[in-house]
Amino acid sequence: MPTSFEKRRAELGDRLRRLRVDAGYETGKDFAKAIGWNAPKVSKIENGRQTVGDDDLDTWIAAVGGPPELAAQLREQLVEVRDAHASWKDKVRDGHRARQEESIAREARAMRIRAIDLRIVSGLLQTPEYARHTLLAHARVHGGGQDITEAVRARMQRQQILYEPGRTIELLTSEAALRYPNAPREVMVAQVHKLLALLGTPNIRFGIIPADVVLPYPVTADFWVVDDVAMVETPEGEHIASDADPYNEVADLLWTVAAEGEAARAVLLRVLDSLTRTAPPG
Repeated sequence: MPTSFEKRRAELGDRLRRLRVDAGYETGKDFAKAIGWNAPKVSKIENGRQTVGDDDLDTWIAAVGGPPELAAQLREQLVEVRDAHASWKDKVRDGHRARQEESIAREARAMRIRAIDLRIVSGLLQTPEYARHTLLAHARVHGGGQDITEAVRARMQRQQILYEPGRTIELLTSEAALRYPNAPREVMVAQVHKLLALLGTPNIRFGIIPADVVLPYPVTADFWVVDDVAMVETPEGEHIASDADPYNEVADLLWTVAAEGEAARAVLLRVLDSLTRTAPPG
């Protein structure tokens, strides 16, 4: 399932390849030799495995004899490629609060939210302390740790949408997200209690995939589908997928093995028992 960034980069690479062929360079090796590059670089750009740089694009255009209007089109296309890929460092450079406020605005307009978070408790369900530990871990890798308190407050504000009627909200997590926590035991105990309290909340479909079930699809990254836009989170950044349909199909498959209602309560109570039973003596 290629992301929008990957698809657009591949489209730009293919367009550059066709321009190279039309200019009389039959192979990428010939073209690389003519412009003083190594052949693998040309291959990676043409096959969408490397984003062409501004100077490299100018070199390419000059080599194929592109007119000014073509150059303008290609530069605009390159801007679109970059816009489709925003690294976490770019997003949180000025702090994490702005990223949370961006989500507030997007979710306020949404009629349907589907969150598939199998490695972490969804931001719409987190306690303040769980959110704090999550954002601090994020900041250690990507920066932007100067406003964690404000970011936690904004994340809690996001949760107001859970109690507003007129939306369909589906939140799916996994037992593994609670068994491999990113916060101390006491924080996880409070987090499980919050999930238990949210069971049965109107307008919210909550599910948890038990640790011993066979997944119908190998999920390699958590993702959200907000209306008809799919967003995929990786350690590198947040990607907007070019097609939301495959993500909705995967979500549908995952829900077939999810515990809901009383079955979800049983899974949460099992986790809670494990957390409290293994707690060190006070």
